[in-house]
Amino acid sequence: MKFDIYKTITERIISQLERGIIPWRKPWSGTPNGPISYATGKPYSLLNQMLLGKAGEYLTYNQIQEAGGRVKKGSKAKMVVFWKTYNKTNDSPEDDSDNNGENKKTVMLLRYYNVFHIDDCEGVEAKHKMVLKPNNPIQTAEDIINNYLNREKGLKFETVISNKACYNTALDKVSLPKIEQFNSAEEYYSTVFHELIHSTGHVNRCNREDFKGNIFGDEKYSKEELVAEIGAAALTNIAGIESNSSFKNSAAYINSWIEGLKNDKRLIVTASSKADKAVCYILGTETETKRKTA
Repeated sequence: MKFDIYKTITERIISQLERGIIPWRKPWSGTPNGPISYATGKPYSLLNQMLLGKAGEYLTYNQIQEAGGRVKKGSKAKMVVFWKTYNKTNDSPEDDSDNNGENKKTVMLLRYYNVFHIDDCEGVEAKHKMVLKPNNPIQTAEDIINNYLNREKGLKFETVISNKACYNTALDKVSLPKIEQFNSAEEYYSTVFHELIHSTGHVNRCNREDFKGNIFGDEKYSKEELVAEIGAAALTNIAGIESNSSFKNSAAYINSWIEGLKNDKRLIVTASSKADKAVCYILGTETETKRKTA
């Protein structure tokens, strides 16, 4: 009998689920979202993010001086606001009195302070840089990706420093973080393959039913995620770059969607059949089903 990679992958995934697996973890490091505090690395409130506008680290004038830097000539400060509360003594008899017989009420006042974007500073290094890893491309995986993209002229593909990996159906576009953001090259390619499997659901490709009009978290979306991750696991195996950590993370990701499908592990078998077609479409080969009936 011919080796059935989809049956093997499915059995291994189910085995992982049955013995219990670790929770899924995002396999790449992200960039700070929006404006953040230089001192704490925490994002500003939504109101302050709107006031500041530009993403990146912000410092007060004193913080710039303490860091041994200075403000660039012509740079202008931006305003950050916050609410300050304090107790105000009030002589009104309607107010409650404290132990000293004084009437007090809580008052909230809107205060502000000025900050400068780190780009407006000289002699100050960013504190909250993203750590990039020296992950090298793997040729077997690159060949699979490039052969598919060369055939599918309408499909756009980009990798940029970002926090998001996705396939945009409207634009027919796959977007991913850079390979250097990933914990390993293997996990980068696993993520690439996941998004490429999604792209095969397009009406001009495999035209998957669960791919159409799904909403994040609903049953159709969950089923499509199973297809994409099983397909990614198969492609990773075919490329010869599967690692223990990448496979366990695939199983963990699948488990997170299975929980939303009433823990019906039989759905993995159904998804495996669709993944077979998607993988073969990417590779430009016949599906396993066709091979068996030929």
